Amino acid sequence: MTAGRLEAFSDGVLAIIITIMVLELKVPHGDSLAALRPILPTFLTYILSFTYIGIYWNNHHHLLKATKRVTARVMWSNLHLLFWLSLVPFATGWLGENHGAVWPTIFYGVILLFAAIAYTILQWSIVCQHGKDSKLAESFGTDLKGKISIGCYLAAIAAAPFEQWVSDALFVSVAILWFIPDKRLKKVVEEIEG
Repeated sequence: MTAGRLEAFSDGVLAIIITIMVLELKVPHGDSLAALRPILPTFLTYILSFTYIGIYWNNHHHLLKATKRVTARVMWSNLHLLFWLSLVPFATGWLGENHGAVWPTIFYGVILLFAAIAYTILQWSIVCQHGKDSKLAESFGTDLKGKISIGCYLAAIAAAPFEQWVSDALFVSVAILWFIPDKRLKKVVEEIEG
């Protein structure tokens, strides 16, 4: 299998995930701006989740562009990531409908945590086939952003029973951290594409 084929499959899955999330948004009853107030938590959660899916899509694209060949390990690692991302619409809906509740917040954080871990596994599966001395391996270095993200998700999960707004702030902070694609990986892709 080529990296392009794996990317096309993943793009399709991510497009379906976004479609499912938007279908969960309910049309407000009424024609005034006040009618939007009851669905505001759901809409804000949708925006955050859409941003996360977009971040994964963008970084996944760059990661696969830097991939020379796809092995069975890479394919399974990619499916592992897609599994956790496929749960984002459910977590988004539950959190949006029950904003401020402990368990939906914890569940949302767990899904984001495991998606981050799965992306790290995919990343290192690809790096392993290129070698530890490759430009791709050098581009990730110690993967500080990845470690910070996982730490923030763990803190958000731990904070949920006590201060739910702290969890929200941490979820938004990680999205802001990753909003601009990883320049190190982008540079490697540009060198590969020549």
